Amino acid sequence: MTLREGATGVIFLSQTVGGVLGNLFLLQRYLLLYFTEHRLKSTDLILHHLMVANSLSLLSRGVPQTMAAFGLQDFHNDYGCKFMFYLYRVGRGMSMSITCLLSGFQAITISPRKFTWAKLKVKAPTYISSCIFMCWSLQILVNIIVPLHVTAKRGKKNMTQKKDLEFCSTNRVDAITQSLHVVLLLFPDVVCLSLMVYTSISMLLILYRHRQKVRYIHRMNVSSKSSTESRATQKILLLVNSFVTSYTLSSIFQVCISNSPKPSWLLMNFSAFMSLFFPAFCPFLLMMHDFQCPGSMSV
Repeated sequence: MTLREGATGVIFLSQTVGGVLGNLFLLQRYLLLYFTEHRLKSTDLILHHLMVANSLSLLSRGVPQTMAAFGLQDFHNDYGCKFMFYLYRVGRGMSMSITCLLSGFQAITISPRKFTWAKLKVKAPTYISSCIFMCWSLQILVNIIVPLHVTAKRGKKNMTQKKDLEFCSTNRVDAITQSLHVVLLLFPDVVCLSLMVYTSISMLLILYRHRQKVRYIHRMNVSSKSSTESRATQKILLLVNSFVTSYTLSSIFQVCISNSPKPSWLLMNFSAFMSLFFPAFCPFLLMMHDFQCPGSMSV
């Protein structure tokens, strides 16, 4: 094992362990809130599933990536590779879906009475559980095609028809089949990203209009609920922007890898690092802002 491999392994190990512990810490706080108060607010429930999705992504991608960085590349058989890639795709898709749901729900929550979304304010909380269930179902079904072309590297004599994925490999397919797979896998992502951008812009406009209205009002006359919702919205916007940035960079690297017959070591590892950045960073972003701690906010 070279110094470069060891340093890379330490980075992935720190990212994976730190991220998993951070997500589990927040997850147990939400579970404690549920068992002590026997209820979860809508945002609590959404973030609860976000922590689960983040942990799934980190364990299914971070652990094998760390082992591969330390030189343990032939530790998976075909079934192990298929299972790990499938779990990662489901976890990654759920992180996107849940972040999109959180952004949309907050936009509806802070919308003024005359706004278009105001009619959904009362009904929105009752739809949260159904929306989360639909997100899980969609990701589980859509990503079934992912394991079909993923195989282990060990024991494969002919690698000319396969593309190296560091610790696994994937079968090369014709252009038409690959295009169909890309469309099927990217369509939910494009929809979620579009909704996140739309709701983020809407929340920014709502916050701007709100500040314009209260600019000349004395601070003591501004309702605490309005101030709380404003702070919560700003933190959700930061969370969404972090996700969009990391996802965009990760997607760019993935496109480069897909179009390269033999991706470089640096490109593959930096792509893996960016794909794990949001799941690992998300819980610490929430903890830094003391976001949604039990009893701290009522959104």
